[in-house]
Amino acid sequence: MSKRPPDDDGQRLWRLVASTVRAKAGETPLKMRAKVKVRPAKAELMGHAAEVAPPTRLASIAPLRIDPADIPALKPKPKAPKPPPERIEPNRHRRIAKAHDPIGARLDMHGLDQDQARAPLERFIRRAFDDGHRAVLVITGKGKVGHGVLRQRTPEWLAAPALREMIAGVSPADQRHGGEGALYVALKRKG
Repeated sequence: MSKRPPDDDGQRLWRLVASTVRAKAGETPLKMRAKVKVRPAKAELMGHAAEVAPPTRLASIAPLRIDPADIPALKPKPKAPKPPPERIEPNRHRRIAKAHDPIGARLDMHGLDQDQARAPLERFIRRAFDDGHRAVLVITGKGKVGHGVLRQRTPEWLAAPALREMIAGVSPADQRHGGEGALYVALKRKG
């Protein structure tokens, strides 16, 4: 008599295996040992996997499932600051540097701090645009040790929404117009 495993899901498999194994004619049947591992059907595995989440190392730190109602409303991200205006095209930069395109106006901001310099810069750019100038020179100075605050902040101010629509490009000036301490500002045509 053969041993049967306890009644479970593998009972059908056991019957199938037992029905196919037969003793040869004239031999006495040997004791059958079940070495077959009973594997559940694929559908049973998929159903079981849906019930139990796989273990993870983060289970002790963070929940695996978050209810969307538990997530606080996200505040809209502040808009990223606009990048500084693009550089002046090389040919136009060369024409301005060699005085083939005239510099319509100049603004010298030497001696001003950043609080005092922004408003005159905005007025200067608006007036030059209204007058129809195509290029202007803004002298910022190099600052002490070559890291002037006005030199660094002027491109940011020119990128502000109030001035951005008037400016075609900004580039460092040629040595004869102030070099690193000055900027050429190319203005768009007045519409």
